[in-house]
Amino acid sequence: MPMITVDMREGRTVEQKRALVQRLTDAFVETCDCPPDGVWIVLRDVSTDNWAIGGRLQSDGPVEA
Repeated sequence: MPMITVDMREGRTVEQKRALVQRLTDAFVETCDCPPDGVWIVLRDVSTDNWAIGGRLQSDGPVEA
């Protein structure tokens, strides 16, 4: 069975997460010809204190150009 793991910054609503897992499942089923109940998805919300881009924590604000 396939396992899809999505790491994303926190802040999405439950409705957004429902839509995301449905669309990911549909895409995998269509592309790989497997049953929907065989697709496992793990969503991991990551706080901005634990997410960095370019050596800067996202909780410190956006990186300025």
